[in-house]
Amino acid sequence: MSTIIRAENLNFSYPASGERLALPVFENLNIEIEEGSFTAIIGPNGCGKSTLAKHFNAVLLPSGGKVWVAGLDTEDEDQLLEIRRQIGMVFQNPDNQIVANVVEEDVAFAPENLGVPSAEIRLRVDEALRTVGMYEYREHAPHLLSGGQKQRIAIAGVLAMQPRCIVLDEPTAMLDPRGREEVISTVARLNREQGITVVLITHHMNEAVEADRVVVMHEGGILTDGSPREVFSKVKLLRQAGLDVPQTTELLYELRKAGWNVPIDALTPAECAEAIADALSPKR
Repeated sequence: MSTIIRAENLNFSYPASGERLALPVFENLNIEIEEGSFTAIIGPNGCGKSTLAKHFNAVLLPSGGKVWVAGLDTEDEDQLLEIRRQIGMVFQNPDNQIVANVVEEDVAFAPENLGVPSAEIRLRVDEALRTVGMYEYREHAPHLLSGGQKQRIAIAGVLAMQPRCIVLDEPTAMLDPRGREEVISTVARLNREQGITVVLITHHMNEAVEADRVVVMHEGGILTDGSPREVFSKVKLLRQAGLDVPQTTELLYELRKAGWNVPIDALTPAECAEAIADALSPKR
């Protein structure tokens, strides 16, 4: 796979303000995101994961080092529009991204601002709404929708720009369990069926299980990086960083501590049940 996002020796500090001193976040951080991948970035509050996400779309610019998006330097102002065509952002609160009083008008907003012809916008809006399962709501008022539905509308608005990558900054933080499931299943399907690169910033471990790769951030750096099975098997390391693990991993870890011969890399409830059943079955 080719690299779509690359941060090299990234440094960033929030500037001093009033009596507050400058707040350093990163020092020589390096990370690459492969095109077509689904990467989850997790970590405790204040570790820098949302700040990193904003560098991927040039919302924030490095204090030192470089960030490239599809080969474009995020500090090149002449390339800013093209960078934001390539990388779409979805934030925590969908109300902050919804700008129109009708769903289809909201989804059309970004491509209109990009100068896309009207006939093409109509096609993009309909396709985006069908993709996120919200086409039948195209003439509804966004403020009457549930939180999960609003977030899917926000995702549709990004899809209408036809980006190569979507970066979601804790998109389920304000949603109930059903809404979280709606959003995560939508982005997983976009990655799986359309090959759109997905970067998911989350503090829900069960959401990170859906990814191909999990990057764990801690104190402005990368603590560990690998597949969900590899990362969540490091229970002690994650606990030391103040993080939980998926409930299935937690159960198997405690059983193993109690002397059961079970693996701790089973992530789904079905895999967990199978591991426990194997441990209970009589050995031949």
